[in-house]
Amino acid sequence: MTTLSQIAWDDTVLPFQLDRSDVRGRIARLDGVLEQVLAQHDYPPVVEALVAEAALLTALIGQTIKLRWKLSLQVRGNGAIRTIATDYYGPGEDGAPARVRGWASFDAAALDHDASPFGQIGEGYFAILIDQGEGTMPYQGITPLDGGSLAACAETYFAQSEQLPTRFELAYGRSILPGQGERWRAGGVMLQMMPQAPGVAREGSGEGGLLRHSDILAGEEDENWVRANVLLDTVEDMELIGPSVELTSLLVRLFHEEVPRVFDPQRVEFGCTCSETKVRDSLAIYSAKDIATMTTEAGTVIADCQFCGAHYEFDAASLGFEATVNPDGSPREAGDA
Repeated sequence: MTTLSQIAWDDTVLPFQLDRSDVRGRIARLDGVLEQVLAQHDYPPVVEALVAEAALLTALIGQTIKLRWKLSLQVRGNGAIRTIATDYYGPGEDGAPARVRGWASFDAAALDHDASPFGQIGEGYFAILIDQGEGTMPYQGITPLDGGSLAACAETYFAQSEQLPTRFELAYGRSILPGQGERWRAGGVMLQMMPQAPGVAREGSGEGGLLRHSDILAGEEDENWVRANVLLDTVEDMELIGPSVELTSLLVRLFHEEVPRVFDPQRVEFGCTCSETKVRDSLAIYSAKDIATMTTEAGTVIADCQFCGAHYEFDAASLGFEATVNPDGSPREAGDA
């Protein structure tokens, strides 16, 4: 357990449990992390809003999993905003921060700057991918884009894939703080029934194929879930975004009757895993003919990381499949002709 005076609330995910309700949750604030994620790119505000929402969801969901490597959130659509991708890397050791990164692709000419950001993704899918590292099989869960927000898609994902009623209440936007100027901030709460609660949907449940909490829960569990959600309905955006309201103070304000209990907080920072070696390895699957199509007049191949903007330049002759093997198919060692 952690004493409350030790916790710095920005760029933090705080796990908690409502003992009376059998509900667990996470409450998070992103400040510098979100600013760094967005500072790597010159996104229009409608795109920034979706990246902010995705980054906050990724931090909340990633912290719920005993993650050894990476959780990814991916959104693909056929509208003006085509891709939103965020990654959460679990801490490498006790006390280390988790890392978050994100990026987006979009058609600038097709954007409607006055319309809902979510509506500009169009038709597509929302996916959560969990990679526990070497020697494991990645897991992927997909749900259609529906509900008017990425948070609603995440709620549907948990109901469909995990049969766990889940609620997200998020707030994000530009904030002006003394001495800091204008910068992005985000905050949110995630509620979820404990896994040991009944998790078998009733036969014939789920209107339009979508499960609701009443399709999964019954009796006292359903009453507990409804009560916790009614309390969360009272939260205000500025309470979520902060920084004037501490996370523990907000939990007490919202859920004091549910007996909230907090656990060790998780620090979060911006981080990217790209490197020259990883980029070179990713190009090793291409033939010399393919590499030639990527080569500049100067004889180099240029690659930029979509997440952090890192710039890499390679000698085209050193890239591709043919550059890594000898004519007999054996691996080419350094110095081989």
